[in-house]
Amino acid sequence: MSIILSTLNARYTHASLGLRYLQANMGDLQPQTEIMEFVIGGKTTEFAERLLAKKPKIIGFGVYIWNVEETARLVALLKRVAPEVKIILGGPEVSYETAEQAIVKEADFVITGWGEVTLPDLCRQILNGPQPLMKIHVGVQAKLDDLQLPYQLYTDDDIKNRTLYVEASRGCPFKCEFCLSALDKTAWPFELERFLAEMETLYQRGARLFKFVDRTFNLNIKTSLRIMQFFLDKIAAHPDDPVFAHFEVVPDHLPEALRESILKFPPGALQFEIGIQSFNPEVQTLVSRKQNNDKAADNIRWLVEHSHAHMHVDLIAGLPGETVESFGAGFDHLYALRPHEIQFGILKRLRGTPIIRHTDEFAMKYDPFPPYTILANRDIDFTTMQRLVRFARYWDLVANSGRFAHTLPVMLGDAPFARFMAFSDWIYAHTDATHRIALDRLARLVCQWLQGQGMGADEAEALINSDYAGKQPKVADKKTSAPQRQQMHLN
Repeated sequence: MSIILSTLNARYTHASLGLRYLQANMGDLQPQTEIMEFVIGGKTTEFAERLLAKKPKIIGFGVYIWNVEETARLVALLKRVAPEVKIILGGPEVSYETAEQAIVKEADFVITGWGEVTLPDLCRQILNGPQPLMKIHVGVQAKLDDLQLPYQLYTDDDIKNRTLYVEASRGCPFKCEFCLSALDKTAWPFELERFLAEMETLYQRGARLFKFVDRTFNLNIKTSLRIMQFFLDKIAAHPDDPVFAHFEVVPDHLPEALRESILKFPPGALQFEIGIQSFNPEVQTLVSRKQNNDKAADNIRWLVEHSHAHMHVDLIAGLPGETVESFGAGFDHLYALRPHEIQFGILKRLRGTPIIRHTDEFAMKYDPFPPYTILANRDIDFTTMQRLVRFARYWDLVANSGRFAHTLPVMLGDAPFARFMAFSDWIYAHTDATHRIALDRLARLVCQWLQGQGMGADEAEALINSDYAGKQPKVADKKTSAPQRQQMHLN
C-alpha cells in the first residue's frame, strides 16, 4: 500500500467515520489506500511495526484530543526509524494553534479543517510531484453533494462488533464557546434520499446500532421525521429484530409532530443525548449559548414521562461565571427531571474554541496537557475542582451505571448534589481511588455509607440486594439492540 490512513481510537468498539470519509474520497488513489485503526493504550513500537510492515510511502493520522499524546510518540518514532515515510496529520486537535504543537514539528505535513478534497491532492503531489512546498495546508470545504459517502467501507466485522457512526448533516448553527462547532457558519445537510439509501444498505448488511454524530438532529423537523420513520418502518416490519438509534438533540425544540413520532418507538430502540450544560442564564449568556431553560426542562420531563427514549443529558462544570452553588442548583433541577443518565462533564479548553476569551477575566486555569481540563477558575479553586472531578467519576459508577436504581434515591434524598458530594468525599477518603473499584467493593461501600447516615445494617443490605450490584445485568424482557448500559436502565 502506498498510503495508510490511521488513528488511535479511544476503544475498539469505536470505528472511525473520519478515516472512512477520507478513503472514500481518495479517487484514483483509493486502490492503494488502506485504513489501519489502533486503540489507545497499546505499545507504540507495535503500532509502528504494523504500519511499516505495509511498506507505505505516506501515513496519514487523525489526531484528536484523546489520542494526541500517543500519536505524537508514534509519529516521533516513525520519523526516526523510517524518515523516508511522509507523515500527514489532520483532525481537530491539529487544525488550530497548529504551528506551536510538538507533533506538528515532527510531521511532514498538516491539513487543517476538512480533508476529503485536500488529502488526495496532497498525496498526489507527494507521490508524483512536484513536491509540496508548504507544510500546513488549509483544507478545502467540499460541497456535501460532491462527497463520496463512506458507509460501504464499514466491514462486516465493523457491523457485527462496533458502533457505526453516521451523519445526516455537518456543522451547527449555534455558537456555544466551549464547542468547536462554534466556529461553523451553519449546519449543512446531506441529500436525504441518498443518505437513507446508504442507511438501507447498512441495515440489509446487518447493522442494528446507529449513532448519529449530527450536532443538531432535530434542527430540521421534516428531515428528523423522515429519518425516524426509516427506523420505525424497520421496527414495524421486524419487531423481533430491533434497531437502536442515538441522536443528539436541541433541548428546547420538540414540536408536536416530533413528539408523535418519538412515542411510536418501543423500549430499547431510541436514545437522545441532550446538552443542557448549564441552567444558569448568566453563564449561558457569557458562553453565547441560547437556550430556553423552561422549555428545555419541560421537554426533558415530557420525554421521561411519556416516551421510551433513553435520556442522556449533559452538564458541564467549570464554565466561566458558574459557582459550585449555581452548578449544584442546576444539577438538582436536572436530577428532578429524572433522566436516565446525567453526564457530569468537566470543562475542557478545546483548541480553537472561543472560550479562551474568558481566560483572564475569570482566571481560567487549564491543564497544559490533553484533554486540557479546567483546573481552577475565579469561582472554583483547584481543590474544589478536584472534588467535582471525583463527583463526576463516582456518579458514573453509581448513578449512570443503572446498578443502584433503588438505592440512589435513598442516598440522595431531597438534596441530590449536596448528598452525593458528601458521599464522593467520603468514598475517596476511604479508598483513595476513583478507578478500578470492583463492583462488589463498591456495593459494600455504598452499604457502609448508608449505615453511616443512620440506616440499619439489615435495611441497607436489603436495599443494596434489591439492585443489580454485584450481579450480571438481567436480560431485557424484550429483545433489544441497545448497548448494555441502556439495557440496565430498561430493567
